Amino acid sequence: MSTLLASTSDFLSDNYVTLKFIHMVFAAVWAWSTSVAYGNYLVPLFRDWQRSPHDPDRIRRRNWAMERFDEGAKLEHIAFPLLLITGPLLMLAGGWTPDSGWFAMKLVLIVLVFLPIEIADFHLAHFGGNKEKLRLAGDIEAYERAIHLHWWFLIITTPIVIVSITFTFYLAIVKPF
Repeated sequence: MSTLLASTSDFLSDNYVTLKFIHMVFAAVWAWSTSVAYGNYLVPLFRDWQRSPHDPDRIRRRNWAMERFDEGAKLEHIAFPLLLITGPLLMLAGGWTPDSGWFAMKLVLIVLVFLPIEIADFHLAHFGGNKEKLRLAGDIEAYERAIHLHWWFLIITTPIVIVSITFTFYLAIVKPF
């Protein structure tokens, strides 16, 4: 068993830069895949809808955008699990341990911020909160609840995620402590 672990560690160490590149690509996809849609489409459409919340045309545009946002989140929700795979591989390849302050802080952010938010986001976009599925099932009340819940989730988590992701990139690149 120790020979297998040593061989794996050697292989990972020999390919550290390539592994880091792959990890950073997934990090970028995860971090920014929905930011353009959120800032340029959802926010303006939701603000417009809030000015006249009973206008059928505004509701239709809001719903269309939110369903497309759920669809677009698939990239983010593919990238995040791949980060959870490549991250530990990088840890092994680079010999990083929580003894490194920057690495410990990154682990704290992953466990206390990113994992809970991603689990909730995955549920809201693809499972019980999937707006398209609720609409197709004809459950309009559940659909409206899901729209509102996901919107509040985005309002609350977006500033947290923006700061945390930026800080995580800083920790991983600069390794300040």
